[in-house]
Amino acid sequence: MTTDLQKHRIAMIGAGSWGIGLGALAHRKGHDVVLWEFRPDVCDELNRTHLAPKLLPDFEIPKELRFTSNLAEAMDGAELLILVVPSHTMRTVAKQMSSHNLTAPIVSATKGLELKTHLRMSQVIADELPEYRHGKIAALSGPSHAEEVVKDFPTSVVVACENVELAHEVQHLLSGSTFRIYASADVIGVEMAGALKNVIAVAAGVSDGLGFGDNTKGMLMTRGLVEITRLGVKFGGQSSTFSGLSGLGDLITTCMSQHSRNRYVGDQLGRGRKLEEILRDMTMVAEGVNATFAAVEMGEQVGVEMPIAQAMYDVMFAGKEMRQVALELMLRKLKRED
Repeated sequence: MTTDLQKHRIAMIGAGSWGIGLGALAHRKGHDVVLWEFRPDVCDELNRTHLAPKLLPDFEIPKELRFTSNLAEAMDGAELLILVVPSHTMRTVAKQMSSHNLTAPIVSATKGLELKTHLRMSQVIADELPEYRHGKIAALSGPSHAEEVVKDFPTSVVVACENVELAHEVQHLLSGSTFRIYASADVIGVEMAGALKNVIAVAAGVSDGLGFGDNTKGMLMTRGLVEITRLGVKFGGQSSTFSGLSGLGDLITTCMSQHSRNRYVGDQLGRGRKLEEILRDMTMVAEGVNATFAAVEMGEQVGVEMPIAQAMYDVMFAGKEMRQVALELMLRKLKRED
């Protein structure tokens, strides 16, 4: 794959809001884009109307974007495969892809951790596609709500790959006047930051739902960054990555934004709704729920204290009362800031 100005065939494996957003972005760069939607009825509707009102209200999907429910058709001839499926379905989709003769590089644009294995998304893909284990999977992450990308609001993200040449190729293929991509070799840090910041976003939402103010949210974001950095570094990420776009940048955006599904889950929990009810009524997936479960287990595994993640675990899975959990957080043993 070259990075000159010629048109490239790009397959978006996943046609949720972010898949459509990235597809529209690639189309604006002049690429030939096809999107895979696993539900035939939804696929037909997207091809017919070029609208996705539940995902991206008021956005008219470019007519040149094509949708298919046939995975083989989507991948046929693709020079780049961008996986944009929920984290809990990544393994199933990668397994389906493994039956095809794949040669195109893969970009994972999904933020999350596999629940039982705690694997990052690039690891899950490589598990099912072993031929991709050595520098053929990149990870795209950063503060990038699809609702704003489709409106051409200036946005910056980071793409990471052990093979920095592939990161540079993706960088040049998708960067433009309103979407700027930085390159990195720290796949672990970028993926860990992208997954773990969702845990803190749930906590920020709980703060909103309880009616707390800016002081509380500033505390949660700052101390949250400390604990997710500690965990990410323990698993091999670089601390500087957590201060960048995929860490601090995405953390701020997700904790503050009305577009954030994870902040919304926390907000609704803070207002007294049950987790099962909140998730049942949502159109899109909130990755922070599973990430909270994984983060607590991973912290215990390597001896990293995760007080905010533990508090969210206690609220979501142990049935603890939120104000009691908040009080316990504040009354923890006093210590130096580090």
